Amino acid sequence: MVSYGDGFGDYLTGVKKMAQNSVAAYVRDLNEFETYIARRGIKDIKDTAESDTAAWLMELKSGNRSASTIGRKLASVRAFYRYLNNEGIMSTNPSLDIKTPKVARKEIEYFSIEEIEKLLVQPDRSFKGVRDRAILEVLYATGVRVTELIQIDSGDINMRMGFVTLRGSSGKTRIIPLGRPARAALEEYIYEGRSKLLRSRKGKEKALFLNYYGERITRQALWKMMKNYAKQAGIGKKITPQILRNSFAVHMIQNGADLKTLQELLGHEDIAATQIYLNVSKNKIKAVYDRAHPRA
Repeated sequence: MVSYGDGFGDYLTGVKKMAQNSVAAYVRDLNEFETYIARRGIKDIKDTAESDTAAWLMELKSGNRSASTIGRKLASVRAFYRYLNNEGIMSTNPSLDIKTPKVARKEIEYFSIEEIEKLLVQPDRSFKGVRDRAILEVLYATGVRVTELIQIDSGDINMRMGFVTLRGSSGKTRIIPLGRPARAALEEYIYEGRSKLLRSRKGKEKALFLNYYGERITRQALWKMMKNYAKQAGIGKKITPQILRNSFAVHMIQNGADLKTLQELLGHEDIAATQIYLNVSKNKIKAVYDRAHPRA
C-alpha cells in the first residue's frame, strides 16, 4: 500500500495550522481507511472511488460506531483527498458527494448562576486555594477552553486594563476582558499565591497557573480540582471545564449578549457553533412561558 500519511500530517500542521492532537486523530483515521481499502485489493489510495469511501462508512456504521465518530472520520478522509488535490496527486475528491451522518444534538450542560456562586466560594485562603479561586473565576469570567487557560503565561495578563491575551494553536490571538471578581482573584493569586508556588523554580517558570512543584498546571490536575470543589459545594451535576465554558456562554446570552460578540469571545470559527447557546436560551424562555401563561 502506497501511504501518504507523513505528508498529510505535515500539511495539517504547516498549512492548516491544526493542533497536534487533531492532526494525530486525522492521521489515525487515514491509517484506518488505508487498512480497509487494502483489504479491498486497492494498493494506492489515489485509485479509490466514491464507492470505497461509502462502503467504509457502512462498515463503521454496522460496527455500531456513533454518528459523530463516523462524521469525524469522513472529515479526515475529505481533508486527505483535498491534500492529494493540492499536491496534484489526484484531480478529484471521491468523498465530496457523501453525506455526513446526522448527529443527534446533545443537550448543553451548564450550571445555574446559583451553582456557580456556590462553586466559586469553595476554595480556602491557603496559597493553593487562592490559586484555585483565580482559576475558577477566570474560567467563568472568560469562557476560555481549558487548553487555553493552561497555556496562559504571566505576560498575557494586563491587570491595569483588565484583559487576558489568548494565543490559539492556529496562531490567532484574541483579547478577552476580565470582570472585577476575576481581576481581584488574579491579583491576589499573582502577588500572594503564585510566588509561593514558584519558590522551587527560582522565578524561571513563565506559566501563570502553577502546580505544587512550581510547574505549569495540567489538564488532569485542573479537572480533579474542579471535581473536588463541586462535591464540596454539594453540586450533584458532573463538572468539567467545558461546563463552565457553557455556563459563561448561556449566562451571557440570557443577559443580552449578541451572538457576534459571543462568537469572538469564545473563539468560534463558525457562528453556527455559537448559535447552540441561543437555542438553550430559547428553550428556557419557552419552558417558562408554558409554565406561567394561563393559555399556554
